[in-house]
Amino acid sequence: MSSFTRRQFLTTSLASAAAGSLLASPAGWSAPLPSSAQSALAQAQDEAYWAQVASQYDVRPGIINVENGNWGIMARPVMQAYFKHTERVNRDNSYFSRRQYWPLLKDIVASVADRLAAKPEEIGLTRGATEALQNLIGGFIGLTKGDALMYADLDYGAMQDAMRTKAAQCGAEVIELAIPEPADHQGLIAFYQAAFARHPNCKLLLLTHISHRTGLVMPVKEITAAARERGIAVIVDAAHSWGQMDFGVADLGADFIGFNLHKWMGAPLGVGVMYIRQGKLEQIAANMSAAPGQEHSIWGKFHSGTSNFAAFLSVPDAFAFHDQIGARAKAARLQYLRNLWVDEVRQLEGIDILTPQDPRLHAGITSFRIKGHTSSAQNRAIAEYLLAEHQVFCVHRDGLQNGSCVRITPSLYNSAEDLKLTAKAIAHAVSRFAA
Repeated sequence: MSSFTRRQFLTTSLASAAAGSLLASPAGWSAPLPSSAQSALAQAQDEAYWAQVASQYDVRPGIINVENGNWGIMARPVMQAYFKHTERVNRDNSYFSRRQYWPLLKDIVASVADRLAAKPEEIGLTRGATEALQNLIGGFIGLTKGDALMYADLDYGAMQDAMRTKAAQCGAEVIELAIPEPADHQGLIAFYQAAFARHPNCKLLLLTHISHRTGLVMPVKEITAAARERGIAVIVDAAHSWGQMDFGVADLGADFIGFNLHKWMGAPLGVGVMYIRQGKLEQIAANMSAAPGQEHSIWGKFHSGTSNFAAFLSVPDAFAFHDQIGARAKAARLQYLRNLWVDEVRQLEGIDILTPQDPRLHAGITSFRIKGHTSSAQNRAIAEYLLAEHQVFCVHRDGLQNGSCVRITPSLYNSAEDLKLTAKAIAHAVSRFAA
């Protein structure tokens, strides 16, 4: 998909007609929005409205699924649009990919850029945040022997591995931080400032916006500003945040970011975004498969091969459904659902809630740990108990310095009652497993 220099100058007159037929009528939804006169909290608590939202999702019966961090299922209108796009792509075959696809993709890129308050030339569409981040880390120019790169225990495992591989290639030092528990907003900023001071040779920082392990929201903009003062480049993993929170690239302040559209934006699986701030392209090496001339374009910084065209064509449909709800209302609802179960169990003896109550430091995802239960096997057993005995489906997470945990991740199709039942199930688990 990155070899657009071979395609973009092909005949486009037919492509323009195709653009109209494919993108003019993105999937919508006719249910009324919550009243704008309501407060964000009142909107989030409007169960009648959110039941209408939930009715647009086809979900597995018989369980309460609060493991929505893996990826986000498509709403029915988006899925139906995806099927139509798949049918069109399959029918038109290479005629579509060679004659019609590029103008359509340019419009989609422009819409992604507009929503992130970025420039189209700063945006490339990848097969996921992982692909974007691997290429940003692997292609980063400027590390030499004796330099250091830094990441934390809350960062995604594959990205930690990529940072270690990059260090080995350059002869650089690896610095792994353990994020303190409990965390607080100013304390996190001070924690990173202290780490920068201790390691003046640090040249590259991986920073995760929302941790997939605990749900902690990092004060990315402040930490990035502190890093920039010391000449440290920052690559931000925003795989979990866009769509779960309402923000643009300026709110992160970083030069290099990887996003997902198939988690909280509700696009089909296999759609991500690479962001490189204008003026910073030369800090990322061209991909080994970049065509001549692509080294000065974001499309030359990664190479996806033949991607799922229909998945990318469904991005406007996912945006249309997202807009019908509203980014702020969506973020408020996810925080509200999180707070429902957390408020019920956080005072229990024997449980640690790993995400602070400060609304700046959490969105919808939050993990818990039963005291004394820090191994992977113990937390897997807790998650299995919740499913077998209470039909609550969640997942355990490893990799934290202080021990494994169990993650709870609600979605828009979950009701308040779902999270209340989840809280009761967790309380039973604490009674059963607490030492």
